[in-house]
Amino acid sequence: MAKQTSRYICDNCGAESAQWLGKCSACGEWNTLVEVKVRATRSPAATRGAAQEPLPLTQLSAEEQPRRTTGLGEFDRVLGGGVVPGGFVLLAGDPGIGKSTLLLQCANAFAERHGRCLYVSGEESLGQVAMRSQRLEPVSEKLLLLAETDVEQVESQVERMKPELLIVDSVQALFSAETGSLPGSPSQVRECATRLLRVAKDLGIPTFLVGHVTKDGSVAGPRLLEHMVDTVLSLEGDQHSGHRILRATKNRFGSTDEIGLFQMTESGLEGVPDASAALLAERRAGAPGSSVAAAVEGSRPLLVEIQALVSAGPAYGTPRRSVTGVDYNRTCLILAVLEKRAGLSLGSQDVFVNVPGGIRVTEPALDLGVALAVASSVKDQALPEDLACIGEVGLTGEVRNVPRLAARLNELSRRGFRRCLAPAGSAERGSAGMSLVPVENVNDAFRLAF
Repeated sequence: MAKQTSRYICDNCGAESAQWLGKCSACGEWNTLVEVKVRATRSPAATRGAAQEPLPLTQLSAEEQPRRTTGLGEFDRVLGGGVVPGGFVLLAGDPGIGKSTLLLQCANAFAERHGRCLYVSGEESLGQVAMRSQRLEPVSEKLLLLAETDVEQVESQVERMKPELLIVDSVQALFSAETGSLPGSPSQVRECATRLLRVAKDLGIPTFLVGHVTKDGSVAGPRLLEHMVDTVLSLEGDQHSGHRILRATKNRFGSTDEIGLFQMTESGLEGVPDASAALLAERRAGAPGSSVAAAVEGSRPLLVEIQALVSAGPAYGTPRRSVTGVDYNRTCLILAVLEKRAGLSLGSQDVFVNVPGGIRVTEPALDLGVALAVASSVKDQALPEDLACIGEVGLTGEVRNVPRLAARLNELSRRGFRRCLAPAGSAERGSAGMSLVPVENVNDAFRLAF
């Protein structure tokens, strides 16, 4: 009979100890060590077969693995063209942002195209998932649901059915009887993810895991989870806005620069192929404090509106700086440059900067757009309706070059813009229907814009 021993695992950081301690020696938290019974087994060397012989790299095939499209164009774009056999994908996001809805739509579309898909729900009953599926028209008969939290049972069903796609919602809800801690603890998440990874790789089944996030937006559980998976996807957006942004922060089978834009509707999440048109749909022409800038996300340019409001600050105390949709530190840098190099008095003013639509863009090419929106609000003078801007602002006030200027100009021209303020040092000289206005610094930009 196998001998049982005990070990103690920290529920906060996953560190192990041979004896119980009141305070974890790794993370410093109190009363987080949980006893776990471990059954002694034979050594791995005694159980495995003959070891594999190492092969020269030149003899290995370098062919790209075949992909299967899900039927959701924006989702496939972020994945790199579709799902890869045996791919292990983690999708994280804030509660209520639409993770389960997106994956249920993905499973339904995938089942219609390629065969049976297994959706494992650990947080909702079968009836609750069925209620959400009523928005999907039509619902595929090849989409199978399983309400289960025992990872051993999930393994058994997957090995028996061998589905074309596996979705687990969520990995924090699963537990393994061999690990004595509570579901969602670092040790449980690590054990369950390891077992699902083995099944996915051995059987070649693409697997999607839903992951919770902490208050600061990082994936809950041990950091090891993000290292184990092939792809880490993040679903972002304001819950009060209809737009959702899907990003890849890690992708072994594709680029991490692509984004997918979705619109939340009554029938679920719908892809938005023309992101620029959607983000500029409610732009009000002739309004002071508004500018349009061209960013690049992955392989496509993206036009965004930047809004700024400058108002009198408090008589005493520090004026407010509120930034949404662009990088806060870069915005503070631009405000300092405008006060020092362009003579705008902003030190005692409240400044609010926002990118409408729930999207967040951190590219430096939006610097000039932020500067013009702030100056437009200070002067209470609107920018010309057909004028856009592109450029990074340096600490001396210069407007610096940005990559892929031609693609940005083509997108601006397609959306009806006729002039664009751009770095003077660029080799690009405009495009059909688009006049490029070169500027060397922010003072040049203000003189030409107003």
